[in-house]
Amino acid sequence: MRMIHTLAGVLLLLLVIGSILRTLVVPRGLYSALVYRLWAGLRTLLRLWAAPFGTYRAQDRALTWLAPLVLLGMLGVWLSGMLIAYTLLLHGTSDLDWSVSFREAGSSLFTLGFASGERLHLSVIDFMAAASGPLVIALQIAYLPTLYAAYQRRETEVTLLQSRAGEPVWGPELLARQSLVDTETALPQLYRDWERLAADIGESHSNYPVLLSFRSPQPNRSWVVGLIAVMDAAALHLALCPLSAPPEARLVIRAGFTAMRDIARSLRIDFDPDPDPTAPIRLSYTEYIGAVAMITAAGFPRERPVEDGWRHFHGWRVNYEGVAYELARRSDAVPALWSGPRDFRAPVIPPARPTDRRPGADSGPGPGPDSGRPGLPPA
Repeated sequence: MRMIHTLAGVLLLLLVIGSILRTLVVPRGLYSALVYRLWAGLRTLLRLWAAPFGTYRAQDRALTWLAPLVLLGMLGVWLSGMLIAYTLLLHGTSDLDWSVSFREAGSSLFTLGFASGERLHLSVIDFMAAASGPLVIALQIAYLPTLYAAYQRRETEVTLLQSRAGEPVWGPELLARQSLVDTETALPQLYRDWERLAADIGESHSNYPVLLSFRSPQPNRSWVVGLIAVMDAAALHLALCPLSAPPEARLVIRAGFTAMRDIARSLRIDFDPDPDPTAPIRLSYTEYIGAVAMITAAGFPRERPVEDGWRHFHGWRVNYEGVAYELARRSDAVPALWSGPRDFRAPVIPPARPTDRRPGADSGPGPGPDSGRPGLPPA
């Protein structure tokens, strides 16, 4: 039995070390069963706690705690696993009973200062335990600046997008607003910025999946909804204006769905890597027609008939819609237009548009999905 306990301790220690390395050290999007199970369990508990309130705001407040709890849970599971592993090793390689083995493993792991005085091989295990505890804590502490640096880069662009596309953001609203305030020339730079951000998100969020649980400071903002909106705006731009659309529109779509697929691979989300352009999508033709009517009324130029534009828009969106909807669902993102279903019941929130304060303008909001303009795509 002591040999079995020793082998079990070695196996458990190797499993814990492997989990730490793949989560904190290896710079590659490796699947971590520990992170996924912690995320799934804590997410379920937080959603159940917020369910009686029945609003998205309650869900958002509860899920704000998901990322910190996952980080603490990871540290707790690793230290507990090491404590059990070293207890098994001490018990399996000596005549110590379980209580003494546990006490000695704990005192060594947490550097309280105990060690076996007359057993050299047990002192070796004690020294290993004493090195393991501080090392795991140090790696976790070094892990946090990387997470928060990536989070800050992400949220800066998400916040900047709010003034261009409303809150929560929506692709057609982005195009409409640029037409209303004559800033269409700023779209190429916006596409370039989000192309770079998409590459950053693809690298950071696939390597550190816990970043998916870090929510934006404001409840109606979300990186995944923002990326969907920019990609939808670029796809509409290319579909309706094939001659004048900037080349950056193609690049941001490519960067966007590549980043989403990288994250999907690290989370083991199934997707079609080469979908047929005519494959079905969940966004309906009616929703598309309503959005085109809205942006056309806002002054956005159109070089291609609406019906022909649908085929091209459909061909672009089929590349990212499925993965984007799944990431938005798993992130419990704000239920914005054209961002798919959620695991909680909440009405779709259209983007708010500021009141038009120009001389001679009425006091109501500018034309948009919240102003009652005909042709609004159904929620």
